[in-house]
Amino acid sequence: MTAAAATAAARPEGRVRRSPTWIVTDSITIAWRNMLAVVRNPQLLVVDTITPIMFVLLFAVVFGGAIDTPGVSYITFLMPGIFVQTVVFGGTSTAVGLAEDLQKGIIDRFRSLPMAPSAVLIGKTFADLLRNAYTVVIMTVVGFAIGFRFYGSVPQFVLALVLITFFGYAMSWLSANIGLRAKSAQTAQGAIFIPVFPLTFLSSAFVPVETMPEWLQPIAEANPVTVVVNAARGLIVGVPNTDTIFLAVAWIVGLVAVFAPLAIWSYRRKG
Repeated sequence: MTAAAATAAARPEGRVRRSPTWIVTDSITIAWRNMLAVVRNPQLLVVDTITPIMFVLLFAVVFGGAIDTPGVSYITFLMPGIFVQTVVFGGTSTAVGLAEDLQKGIIDRFRSLPMAPSAVLIGKTFADLLRNAYTVVIMTVVGFAIGFRFYGSVPQFVLALVLITFFGYAMSWLSANIGLRAKSAQTAQGAIFIPVFPLTFLSSAFVPVETMPEWLQPIAEANPVTVVVNAARGLIVGVPNTDTIFLAVAWIVGLVAVFAPLAIWSYRRKG
């Protein structure tokens, strides 16, 4: 037996059958565990419900009369950006949650179980995807209550929400990499906002890119947040841009393809 094989045999995860069925089953178990943690913590439910409502109301009421968006009301222009900002911020909970589990030794307990190593991360990010989906539903209801309307078809509107939600899922994998490297939950929370804040605010989420300084406009246009916001905005106002939609999908797939393997590799190294 080689040294690598001996090491794998000594660890529970080395004896796990890595069939797709086992990985899916283990991932669902971890996702269920994370969802139960939210349901059993009323404070988390309140935060997940109140925060998006506050964002919608504050931006719509405070900035609604100050920003000119020709051809469409500001609330309709704003909502896709608020959707994307919220799911991106929601994705940061992946970093904090993983850092907390590492700090409390829960990850070490998972390692003692015969489960697929990737299942811990897949389950965690999937649970955060469900949390983001819940948040998007709440925001949609509040948006309709204060004047938000979509002018495309219902399938186009649903596609816009799907793009937005899965972009949040992709950002959860970026967040997972930071959480696995952080020394504590507080460190993870601070570190994840370093990339998230520039991505969100240097984009078309809240203002048209054309209103930004000329030197900043190319940066904002290349920003994946801008791409996803523009794709969703086009679908919502009824003038979808196929190229932008495909580019948004490419960003989502690309982020997952890069950061998911990196996160799983980092998780394995923790052992």
